[in-house]
Amino acid sequence: MMSWMSEMSPLRKNILSDELVILAGIGAKEKCSHVLRRVVVWDEKNERQIVLLTNHFSFAASTISAIYKDRWEIEIFFKTLKQNLKVKTFVGTSENALYIQIWTALIAMLIIKYLQHLSKFSWSLSNLVTLLRWNLFTYRDLHVWLDNPFETPPEEPLPLQEYLPFPDLGQHLCNIRKRRTRF
Repeated sequence: MMSWMSEMSPLRKNILSDELVILAGIGAKEKCSHVLRRVVVWDEKNERQIVLLTNHFSFAASTISAIYKDRWEIEIFFKTLKQNLKVKTFVGTSENALYIQIWTALIAMLIIKYLQHLSKFSWSLSNLVTLLRWNLFTYRDLHVWLDNPFETPPEEPLPLQEYLPFPDLGQHLCNIRKRRTRF
């Protein structure tokens, strides 16, 4: 339960209310005795109200709304990383290790999103990641596979590299136990 004190600032854009409040429930005075700010924002995308409770008094209500929106996007990003890339914990704890791991995850997500964009098949992100993981070591043309993922792969890939016709450049013939071999 909250008791309202006053309006903070004039309302703009999607801000429905901006008020100072004091929590007035059972045990509220012991747990949180100071004044808080209650900002109610209208979310046009989901057509609902979002109530933000903060102790920032110097920012405008629209700035607080933008900060929380950006923070929520960061939370969604890390949730996506944990779900799709199976990142449970960070390997290193130094600042540099965290930067490397976050940048690597960003690059991986960017590549996966790009592959999702290229595909004619309607992939969900989690299905694309799972099937890429399963087919990581199978030989397939990636662009063909993205458009038709359930086609049977070729049994054996055609050789991509021919032997060099110059024995002096790394392909030597030798006799080992009366067998002629190349190495």
